[in-house]
Amino acid sequence: MAEQNHTSVAEFILEGLSDHAEMKAPLFVLFLLIYTVTLLGNVGIIVVIRGDPRLHTSMYFFLGSLSVVDICFSSVIAPRTLVSFLSERKTISFVGCMGQAAFYIVFVTTECFLLAVMAYDRYVAICNPLLYSSVMTRRLCMWLLVGSYTGGVLTSIIQMTFIIRLPFCSSNVINHFFCDVPPLLALSCASTYINEMILFSLAGVIELSTISTILVSYTFISFAILRIRSAEGRQKAFSTCASHLTAVTMLYGTTIFMYLRPSSSYSLNTDKVVSVFYTVVIPMLNPLIYSLRNQEVKDALRRTAERITVR
Repeated sequence: MAEQNHTSVAEFILEGLSDHAEMKAPLFVLFLLIYTVTLLGNVGIIVVIRGDPRLHTSMYFFLGSLSVVDICFSSVIAPRTLVSFLSERKTISFVGCMGQAAFYIVFVTTECFLLAVMAYDRYVAICNPLLYSSVMTRRLCMWLLVGSYTGGVLTSIIQMTFIIRLPFCSSNVINHFFCDVPPLLALSCASTYINEMILFSLAGVIELSTISTILVSYTFISFAILRIRSAEGRQKAFSTCASHLTAVTMLYGTTIFMYLRPSSSYSLNTDKVVSVFYTVVIPMLNPLIYSLRNQEVKDALRRTAERITVR
């Protein structure tokens, strides 16, 4: 019977962010603006890094990779949300919903691992500057990037293997603007205890391992910066880390709030607001943070603009 109910769900209905019709147009314009800035900002970072030989270092290799992840991350959520603002019936197929959830897990997990890798890169650059080029080789950078994506894909496979087997027989209305795991679990008419334990365990392991890497890296970085005698040297070292720390704080603060809580404390209306921040706003802010707080990126942007103007 459970299997029959499960297979009968051909589509889900996404309730979206607001039930008020008068809010659809303003929300559409807002999301379209955010998504456009996200694409332009992250593509701009990628173009500048690839086009400026001075930025062909491991630090900017990972920054460019982060921009790719942010583009993919935002594109999994934003286009479908924009369509829902314009349509009367906010439906998404069962396959489409599972696909959105799967790719969302891939990219949010990959971004967590990538931020940890970037912290390790800063540790090597500041604490062992003479060995930086020999340690952070192109080969190692590629392996770290592949490892980050592999972690994201494996996490998604594990989560989705258990989610797609759930029977959805009570309702097909998702109280969210995209197919996230907690609201999907809320629709199941079977016990979701195992799914919740898997969600909590995977989120805990990923958050703990990556945050530990970041904290240990920045502990050593802090001691190294304090040993720098010149104020200018300390300021330069700190400026290379400030943007990364800002990005880490924003992403980890929201994901910890979202997934490292008991299911009894979930409030889907509150979660929708928080989800907007880390699925749509953070991918837009990351290129702004890295470009405005990093002098090398600002100089590269200026040189790129000058070359375009000359042509």
